[in-house]
Amino acid sequence: MSPRDLLLVLVVVVAWAVNFLTSALAMREIPPFLFTALRFALLALPLAWLVKRPAPGQWPRLLAVCLCIGVLHFGLSFTALKLAGDLSSPAIVMQSYVPMTTLLAWWWLGERFAWRTGLAIGISFTGVLVLGLDPTVMDHPMSLVLMLVSAAFLAVGTVLMKGLRGMDVYSQQGWTALFSVLPLLAISAVLEPGAIATLPQWSRVAWAGALYAAFVSSLLGHGLYYVLVQRYPVARVMPWLLLVPVLAMGLGIAFWGDRPGPRLLIGGAMVLGGVLLIALRALSRQRPAPAAEEI
Repeated sequence: MSPRDLLLVLVVVVAWAVNFLTSALAMREIPPFLFTALRFALLALPLAWLVKRPAPGQWPRLLAVCLCIGVLHFGLSFTALKLAGDLSSPAIVMQSYVPMTTLLAWWWLGERFAWRTGLAIGISFTGVLVLGLDPTVMDHPMSLVLMLVSAAFLAVGTVLMKGLRGMDVYSQQGWTALFSVLPLLAISAVLEPGAIATLPQWSRVAWAGALYAAFVSSLLGHGLYYVLVQRYPVARVMPWLLLVPVLAMGLGIAFWGDRPGPRLLIGGAMVLGGVLLIALRALSRQRPAPAAEEI
């Protein structure tokens, strides 16, 4: 990569890593499903004017992608972050969606992978098990479960997205935002009764977290990522994005009070190492690989 593009990658990494911290701070006041709805409502304001209609016959697939990623993935991932006692484990476990996507593409689309990729998948999933034995994670087991379920929905949405045609990043984000707001508000009304009534009490920190998630993490981060993958194979960009959970861990230690134990560090290294091996294998074959994802 050119020095300019490396700088763009670092901007994406910082934008996505800081989002773990700012979102966690905001969700001290805003329940997770309502926070997710607010994020997409803010994001829809500029993107509603930029969306393009999908190709004929693609509406059902687009709707499924939006619900899997916008409602189920983001709603559950923010819930997991809210329940977690740290920032480190959610940021790492999120990356398990990469081996999940590889397995889904094999089962669903008939894509094949070599034994080395299979070994990398096994290392990643074993790392999740090791990480799950860390005392901090064991104190909040539902967070780990929800983040894995969230990663699974992201993997499903990613595989479905491969069949969409003629959709740029802003159309994809715009439709996801437009389709997700009402279901998320409905879920919040059921699971977080009275949450909307607390809106006048939200502090500047809470609003700043929602604004950051919408405009810095999503609009800026995904926009720059789209520019990069237009210039390079996804598998070449993705190893750099594995710095996101590493930086998120550092922010957790510095500002959230995280104290990762040896099991979390070893398990995290196994998860990220497996993801890196999948990316390198995909790069050696010059085939796309799923990108590391922000929350």
